Amino acid sequence: MTARRTILIAACLLANPLSAQTLQREAARASAPPQTGISRSYRVRQLPSTQFQNSSRFSALIKDGKLFLSLQDAIALAIENNLDIEVERYVPHIADSDLLRAQAGSSLRGVPLTVLSGPAGVGGPVENPPGGAPPLTPSSSTIINSGFNPSQSDLSLTGPVPLSPGSPIPSFDPHVTGLLGPSYSNTPQASSFLTGNNLLVEHSLTANLGVQQGFASGAVLDLGYLNLRQSYNNGRLDINPYTASSLGLTLTQPLLQGFGFGLNRRYIRIATNNERVADLAFRQQLIITVSNIIQLYWDLVSLNQDVEVKRDSLRLANKLLEDNKAHVEVGTLAPLEVVRAQAEVAQAHQALGNSESLVLEQELVLKNALSRTGTADPAIASIRIVPTDRIEVPADDQLPPLSDLVAQALQHRPDLEAGQVQIENAQLALKGSRNALLPSLNLVASVQGNGIIGQVNSLLPPGTPPGTAFTRAVDPSFVGGYGAALSQILHGNYPNYGVALQLDVPLRNRAARADLARDQLILRQSEVRLKQLQNQIRVQVEAALIAVRQARDSYRAAVETRVLQEKALRDIQQQFEVGVAKSYDVILNQRDLAQARSNEVVAMSDYIKARTALDRATGMTLENNSILLDDAFRGQVPQAPGVPASAQN
Repeated sequence: MTARRTILIAACLLANPLSAQTLQREAARASAPPQTGISRSYRVRQLPSTQFQNSSRFSALIKDGKLFLSLQDAIALAIENNLDIEVERYVPHIADSDLLRAQAGSSLRGVPLTVLSGPAGVGGPVENPPGGAPPLTPSSSTIINSGFNPSQSDLSLTGPVPLSPGSPIPSFDPHVTGLLGPSYSNTPQASSFLTGNNLLVEHSLTANLGVQQGFASGAVLDLGYLNLRQSYNNGRLDINPYTASSLGLTLTQPLLQGFGFGLNRRYIRIATNNERVADLAFRQQLIITVSNIIQLYWDLVSLNQDVEVKRDSLRLANKLLEDNKAHVEVGTLAPLEVVRAQAEVAQAHQALGNSESLVLEQELVLKNALSRTGTADPAIASIRIVPTDRIEVPADDQLPPLSDLVAQALQHRPDLEAGQVQIENAQLALKGSRNALLPSLNLVASVQGNGIIGQVNSLLPPGTPPGTAFTRAVDPSFVGGYGAALSQILHGNYPNYGVALQLDVPLRNRAARADLARDQLILRQSEVRLKQLQNQIRVQVEAALIAVRQARDSYRAAVETRVLQEKALRDIQQQFEVGVAKSYDVILNQRDLAQARSNEVVAMSDYIKARTALDRATGMTLENNSILLDDAFRGQVPQAPGVPASAQN
């Protein structure tokens, strides 16, 4: 690794320690074998390959046809296999290509800033008031339209309308042009006085070479080396054939429009900022995907817990049915009570079937989010997911004050930082549109050395009788080989010099004025959108904090309700055994207990999802789950996030 790249990587680390993707790309460039030879300018950089195979972690977690999955494993699988994250991995490379384009002095093509929000899934179990009917399976249209389809959002503040290109930037890549070719012409002449006959025959060979280079000041340097060898059937020429050569240098320096190092390097600065924005977009996508996976995982845990609740309810209903049949046989109950108990069993069966269907649908969503192949792989399509973690509600949250959470969000939210960088880019682009308002005034300076060399013309001048001795008075310096012409040029024997001011003043300048006004308005709109985003972040943090507190209160109330309903059911069962209570009273209490247990599961699910939403709102999802950006960018997690290596061995 060269010293220059070492310094660059260290500078990036000090300036933006979270930009792991940038550091990794620089390290990869430094460690890659250098491209040598002239052909390197015509070869594409090595691009990342596309992989559609799942990571080995997926198969390692499958045992006996079941995917035993902890939350940390789910996050690791998502980082390695989720296609939303994989799509976003290409964006930093796209930003790199834009920087390379800007370094050539070309306009930018832009960086895509669309991030995808994963599918919402079927959600957790639904809370019901006491005495309500158990939740049914959502309709097919509801699942198709919401549960499986991801949504997308754009991090761009400037919107779809691009800013004007502004004053043109010279090409920083040198251009070499060349022309080599013979030609022949046979031109009839109206008079033989000048040529000696009525046909002028010319043989010529042109060999030209030119180099053009632009500079950050706006200057353009043109170097031209021209050679023309001509031979005529013209006796009036003193030297024939002859070679005329010239070496010229022209410098064009803008003085108004297009002048300035900062102006002409604005695309490079914007492209460099866009690399940072691309890294932030990847971080935002990672936060969104990880948050989505956490929610999908806990929803699956909740749905499985709800299945257990429904199974307990079915067990109680079956027990009541058997008890009622025994009482009817001994004549202590009317046969109608058996019918009621049978109806309760059927309803419990329906509730259990609905809950199990929700689990299957949620597993389908989660398998698609954690794999590259989805259910196209038969091995994945047939497995069942067994969550190994349970939701735990801590005794106390110990959350920071709201002001600290808002400050944390304003510091860590990548979408906000990306918006701030875009505002900076818009201000840089505004320099170009503002400069384009100026007239064009260029200083043009040129110097050229000329040379001519050839042979003394052996043809007699027109009108000279044949056989007449004729001697031409030719300057000896014009006679010789090609080296003599080069000597004339290099010694400056026949120089040309010139200096000029070139002015172009658009009298109404309406296009430039309109572009500048539009760009200023777009910048103002972007500043307003950034303010909206800041306000939205504050609202999101406050709403998430309220949701956490409310979810905790709901959980405490749900636990207390479940405990009371268990006691009430025990009491009513004892009364039923001694003939004081009716079978219908037992049924109602069983329903109330089932709903209380389901509501407790819902409250636990709401709490954990509220905490997940708070982490996302404050931008702390990755830190709180111990996710490293460089691992995520590579798509290789050496250990499960949040679990130290010592705990895994």
